[in-house]
Amino acid sequence: MTPSRLLRLALAVLALANLPCCGYALVGRGITTDASIKRIGVPLFRDNTGKTNLDQTITRKVIEELLRRGRFDVVQQSTGVDALVDGEIVAYNATPVGFEGGGGEAAGGLTTASRYAVTVTARVRYTKVGGASPLWANDSFSFRDEYDVGSDASSFFDQEGQALDRLAQAFARSLVAAMLEAF
Repeated sequence: MTPSRLLRLALAVLALANLPCCGYALVGRGITTDASIKRIGVPLFRDNTGKTNLDQTITRKVIEELLRRGRFDVVQQSTGVDALVDGEIVAYNATPVGFEGGGGEAAGGLTTASRYAVTVTARVRYTKVGGASPLWANDSFSFRDEYDVGSDASSFFDQEGQALDRLAQAFARSLVAAMLEAF
């Protein structure tokens, strides 16, 4: 190898070795929550939508996500805690976004929904007990997911339940990240 090639190779190796030190970091690695918060209460989210089990599913997923972080003791109560996640589900919408049929009179002229979009919106406050103002708050925290109904109409509620579970998981993951992580 020629000396100029060796020099270029050495410079390339040095440049690559310095990449981890360039000031970039993964989003969500820093926790900005008060270090004195060890126990977080997540009482059942209030549900203004009337959607069966929505409050329980969302609350359960938020608790699971906080526990997954491994830094907190999380309980479903509002007493004996250092901080509180207070949530209220304000909207639930299932809207058809995909359709089948509509083949005219020869096909019976029926058009049916084949795909739905589900959106959940909540008002959430994360506060330290005794604190004057919330550590984090969002009055319209929303998430959306879609699911296919399929050709069997009886599977509609199964598909909707699975979509709700996925939606609640994504909702909780994003909510906890927004509440706790530095961006």
